Amino acid sequence: RLLRNEEYLTGEVQTSCVRHNVSAARAYVKDQAVLQTGLNNPQVERTADMMDMICIVFVRGKAPDEMLLALAEERGIAVMATDKTMFTACGLLYSEGLRGGVG
Repeated sequence: RLLRNEEYLTGEVQTSCVRHNVSAARAYVKDQAVLQTGLNNPQVERTADMMDMICIVFVRGKAPDEMLLALAEERGIAVMATDKTMFTACGLLYSEGLRGGVG
């Protein structure tokens, strides 16, 4: 479900990445479009911003707080959430044509 910033979902999305370790995402992932995570802290938004992500998807029922939503809005990043596990969310995105990137 879309939580915030639908207007930023205008481009075609080709790739996605999954990161639980924010430092690894910063160091190894390039040219992604969607960041899937089970983390729920402000560093997630900052990482997405540094990596030029257009969307953050929170899995396993994680719900970002208002501070994170406000940061995402300032940076032009859409925010989504699902109750699905990371594995299932990745599979659904893959089945719709989204592929993983480098990292």
